[in-house]
Amino acid sequence: MTITSAHLTFLTSAAGIQLLDRLRYEDLSDANALTLLTRLRREYSGEQAGAALEMARLRLAAVGKFGADAAKLFFTREALEQASDPSIRQWRASSWQARSVTDVCCGIGADALAFAQAGAAAHGLDIDPMRVAMAELNAAALGLNATFEVADVRLGVPEQELVFFDPARRTSDGRRIFAVEDYQPPLSLARAWRSPSVCVKLSPGVDKQQLGEFASGWSLDFVSANGDLKEANLWRADRLGPALRAVLIAGAVAYTWDNNGTHPGVPLHEPQAWLCEPDPALIRAELVQDVASGCQGTLLDETIAYFTTEHQPDSPWVRTWEVEAWMPFSIKRLREYLRVRGVGRVTVKKRGTAVTPDILIPQLKLKGSEDRLVVLTRLRGQQIAIVCAP
Repeated sequence: MTITSAHLTFLTSAAGIQLLDRLRYEDLSDANALTLLTRLRREYSGEQAGAALEMARLRLAAVGKFGADAAKLFFTREALEQASDPSIRQWRASSWQARSVTDVCCGIGADALAFAQAGAAAHGLDIDPMRVAMAELNAAALGLNATFEVADVRLGVPEQELVFFDPARRTSDGRRIFAVEDYQPPLSLARAWRSPSVCVKLSPGVDKQQLGEFASGWSLDFVSANGDLKEANLWRADRLGPALRAVLIAGAVAYTWDNNGTHPGVPLHEPQAWLCEPDPALIRAELVQDVASGCQGTLLDETIAYFTTEHQPDSPWVRTWEVEAWMPFSIKRLREYLRVRGVGRVTVKKRGTAVTPDILIPQLKLKGSEDRLVVLTRLRGQQIAIVCAP
């Protein structure tokens, strides 16, 4: 259901607020939706009941990004999906320490409110009146001093100390947009802004080749949070910085690793005692060789992001598993190895192979109570399987 201005008027009325509070304690599942709506329609119109149920569900879905505050905020489904990870919002706001921020394509205000919470005078712009109305309600609900207005940012933006730009990367029907000039509005808009600092939020899978016109004077960060690659940040600032950087946010701590354009040589070697997977931000920032060298590791293949070490590394930048065995890839041989050890459940990871878990696992015919991690990858171009403790 799409929330309209009439719905929002009801949801912010005394009756709407009371209904949303009541729905916090209801079963909001699809299985119970018809029963719940039938009961609510004895007291409210169908439109009012449907809008309240939609907002209650969005608030429930928003807990991961907004914590306990989600219960008093307003969302559209698309704006919630676009809202930044909370730890990244906080990191970005504290890192820039801007005194004034223009949040371009602000949506329901998540980033603008993070900047305001960090002490900046934040002003959000969006072409969608509904999102702007919700952003204003959200600022009021959190007691934050941020302002918002409906504006077509293609016509220009107030250029504060920092302009933060989060263009839409999905079409109106939900399809992902891959070309940066098809973003809504297009990425090239940012090149005209003359603010001291400009930061653009991009898809973490952005094709770096599409950023050629930003090569001079701009830098690119790939940002992960707790092991998941979340976004890329393209930025221009008066300060000097690396052209490419990995950022890892783990809880309240942020780690950075600069790509300075030179990389150590790392030898190829058969799997050693520990299999290591670099953080995805490192992989996208082209720093696999650097982290492998820093951990005294060796690569399996020049094109594969795994490396192995003799001793377990102590680094926030890598996940590790103890290697139990490895072998040239053969379903028959792998099946026999797991059968002898009573392995009944496997988790399959893969890099550099066309074999998928859905195809492999049924062919292994597993029986037993033991668990293992099976990694399908390449060693010097040849397919191998690595069996690790789970």
